Amino acid sequence: MLKTLCELYKYREMLKNMVTKELRQRYKGSVLGFLWTFLNPLLMLVIYSIVFSTIMRIDIENYSMFLFVGLLPWMFFSTSVLISTGSIVNNGNLIKKIYFPREILPISVAITGLVNFLLSLIILVPALLFFKMEITVAIFTLPVIIVLQLIMVLGFTLFVSSLNVYFRDLEHILGVLMTAWFYVTPIIFPLQMVPTKFLWLVKLNPVAPLMFAYQDIFYYGVVPKWESLGNVFIFSVASLMIGMLTFGYLKRNFAEEL
Repeated sequence: MLKTLCELYKYREMLKNMVTKELRQRYKGSVLGFLWTFLNPLLMLVIYSIVFSTIMRIDIENYSMFLFVGLLPWMFFSTSVLISTGSIVNNGNLIKKIYFPREILPISVAITGLVNFLLSLIILVPALLFFKMEITVAIFTLPVIIVLQLIMVLGFTLFVSSLNVYFRDLEHILGVLMTAWFYVTPIIFPLQMVPTKFLWLVKLNPVAPLMFAYQDIFYYGVVPKWESLGNVFIFSVASLMIGMLTFGYLKRNFAEEL
């Protein structure tokens, strides 16, 4: 594992170039190009504000912001995992031609997702102020939450990208699983709406405490509960270790399988 980290540092310039390439390819051929990074969350906010203020009137104050606060980090998580699944398979020709740490491919997808998420916060903060929601000192805990989520995302991307080389159906299965995962994560509904008999599903959901943390910081304006974040830290580090070990074991036969 230490050897892998040293190699990644040695090839850091390649990682930087891969992230730049990922960002460019996402909006390649579009008229507005990189501006969609800002327009996507802005348009989402406008749509949710209209829908949930005029059509689906859910009895939660500033519900559109409640939804938006949880949706942005969820998109960072789900999009990164789904795109990274095919990152090794889709770069088979590159893997066969030159040597580089194969981990760079899924890691570049995760960092690209992080960049998009950070840019979307440029829309979120003014939106909170527009809806007259107070930005409190709790926002200073945000970097800790983002780092925890990044560690978790890295673990998942390494795991699924390596497994998909040997089990190609995984890419399609994950799409369905992510949809189901979204609906059992308190994003479109608050925790208080979950029936008692189903609370165990929330407790087993490793992403739920992260969503609660973002909601605490941006929607409720309070410092997240550090006890639950401690559990997230343990799960995130475990995910990263499992992801790196799985990737390290499976990458030896990538060239033959691609």
